[in-house]
Amino acid sequence: MASITDDDRARMSPPSPQTVGRTTNEEVRQQNLSAVLQLVHTDGAQSRSAIGTATGLNRSTVTGLVTELIDLGLARETSAAPTGRAGRPSLGVAADDAVVALSVRAAPDAVTVSLVGFGGSVHSRVRHDLAEAPSPRRFAQYTAALVDGMRADIDRHYRLVGAGLAVPGLVDETGTVMFAPPLGWKREHIATRLESALGMPVAAGNDSSVGAMAEARFGVGRGTANMLYMDGSLNGIGGGLIFDGTLLRGTSGFAGELGHTVVNPGGTKCACGRRGCLEAELHPQRILNLLNRRKLDEDELDIELGVVRDPAVIAEITRQVDVLSVALTNFVNAFAPEVVVLAGYLGVLLATSRERLSNAVRIDPVASESRTVRIERAHMRSHLMQIAPAELAFARLLSDPVACAPPR
Repeated sequence: MASITDDDRARMSPPSPQTVGRTTNEEVRQQNLSAVLQLVHTDGAQSRSAIGTATGLNRSTVTGLVTELIDLGLARETSAAPTGRAGRPSLGVAADDAVVALSVRAAPDAVTVSLVGFGGSVHSRVRHDLAEAPSPRRFAQYTAALVDGMRADIDRHYRLVGAGLAVPGLVDETGTVMFAPPLGWKREHIATRLESALGMPVAAGNDSSVGAMAEARFGVGRGTANMLYMDGSLNGIGGGLIFDGTLLRGTSGFAGELGHTVVNPGGTKCACGRRGCLEAELHPQRILNLLNRRKLDEDELDIELGVVRDPAVIAEITRQVDVLSVALTNFVNAFAPEVVVLAGYLGVLLATSRERLSNAVRIDPVASESRTVRIERAHMRSHLMQIAPAELAFARLLSDPVACAPPR
């Protein structure tokens, strides 16, 4: 799992609107602006009374904060949800989705760039397919070419704050890729390289960690303080751990490499050099080979496995589900989450064997009779990784709306 900066951690734990110690009035105002902006960004349009209830701020303070956010061009007035009360409906407050970030995803077979607005709206998406994994230099060139094709539309309609990049590998707090086996990158200063190519700020992180952030804010993990997130693909298995609302970093930001948990010491050799890692034993390529298919996306694989009758395929699915159930039981024992969220290929396995996996998570853990652990599929599916990297780019703006607001 990749590093998350102090700004990112601040966003995972929205600032309290209350004064702490000798906090100055200006600091309190910044915290309150951040709290309100974070609320409308993740929860959608809110009435002023709902904002007051959520933040604990009084009506006049909320009014002043909302007015300031509108003046900064970060929020806009919109129709509020019906309250059921008589009288004129009040105006709601929404994040202004004309404020945008570029959401960039690096993969061995493609470079994808999405234009994402405040509140999680995807305005557009472009993709460049690749025959082989790109070098860092070629990746930056491909990304810059895709963004150049979007610039006229961005300049005409939007205000851009920067770019967020998701990489399938270990990324430290400086945006340096320490090791990304699917791409063949080692000790690559990818954030700096991409900043030079795009001419804008770039924040980089591991694809699983940014996926966990997005699922916690916009997906099935909303409102959950303790969540275990895992995703799987042809690139491997990654994870994200959210404790008390904060994404766990670990030393150098590398906590959460759950795919390299050994589940079968004498098993298949992993890219990391060991044998029997979870991502080596639980790989979609085994299923694809049995289906005589070269590649299927998540939705296509859902359909294929929903009607499969081949005994060999069914046996391999059963084997992989059993391996996953053992791993999940161990992770639940270790981390005690309220909910386990499975994305990508792991979400497909959940769809094929929900009862089997749910029973394992519910019954097998220590002291299971006193626990309630839900196991859910990621809510946003393929949409998740269009939105997730942009959260890295929005982090500074959400932390300090006044200093980081893009010019109008």
